[in-house]
Amino acid sequence: MEVHRLDNLNFTAPPGKRLVVLGDPISHSLSPFMHNAALAEMSIVYPEMADWRYEAVHVPAVDLPSALPILHEAGVVGINLTIPHKVQVLNIIDEMDTTAGRMGAVNTLIRTETGYRGSNTDGYGILKGLDEALNRQVGGADVWLFGAGGAARGILVACLEGGVGRLTVVNRSPERLEELKGDLSEQELSGFEEIRFCSQRENPSDPKEDAILINATSLGLKDTDPNPIGIDLLKPGMGVYDTTYGTCNQLAKDCQRLGVGYADGLSMLVWQGVRSLEIWTNKPVSANRMRVAAELELKKRTYDG
Repeated sequence: MEVHRLDNLNFTAPPGKRLVVLGDPISHSLSPFMHNAALAEMSIVYPEMADWRYEAVHVPAVDLPSALPILHEAGVVGINLTIPHKVQVLNIIDEMDTTAGRMGAVNTLIRTETGYRGSNTDGYGILKGLDEALNRQVGGADVWLFGAGGAARGILVACLEGGVGRLTVVNRSPERLEELKGDLSEQELSGFEEIRFCSQRENPSDPKEDAILINATSLGLKDTDPNPIGIDLLKPGMGVYDTTYGTCNQLAKDCQRLGVGYADGLSMLVWQGVRSLEIWTNKPVSANRMRVAAELELKKRTYDG
């Protein structure tokens, strides 16, 4: 996959609608493979989409404020944001939808006449991913969320909107937990008596037998990373959803050894991508086409490695 920088991105050729994903790092992203596969399929039904394309652009955090006006001037109609831009962008854009505002994070930008409007499809992605990969729904469930970053914010609000029974948020940094809790309004938390924010030092240890445990930390991107949830919490009957993907990490190995249902984050990636592309094109998008493309690229990387 070709990774661009702003100074080597060709804004003039070939013609057509431009979509990009921005991140630092970005070379690992599966999004260009998924989106371009879906766009190719859509162009058969919608010939006017034959020139649409999706590209990866490496943009360090310090360059994001200057990158967005450049992309807007070039006519880029849609942008996905990944690490480290999801929260940072809130201080740059002037407009966001209700979902992104509640989540306090943006992963999707839609071009307007004057700039970009922010949205967030991570919540949609996690709910669809849990259902597809683990046959689990958050309604009435005991959900444990590990992490307090941009991805965790979207998942937390999706759980609240989905009618979670009890929600426990665990993070290494108490300061990040307090920041996340402070960003949630009293209205959002009203009606949810069983929501807890716990640092790992507090060592909460009372998940229900059928709890849903979600890893929304960055631990797991490398197979050498430690298990971010902890082996003591893992019991058969639970469902573990790991938002990282592409590696057989320690969490996956522990779940397999203990007989705990496990799924990586590929399904979430696919479904948040589906929703983003639907927003940009206002047309139906094939989740299966995106999934196949992502799986093929992952297999290729494993084989090449």
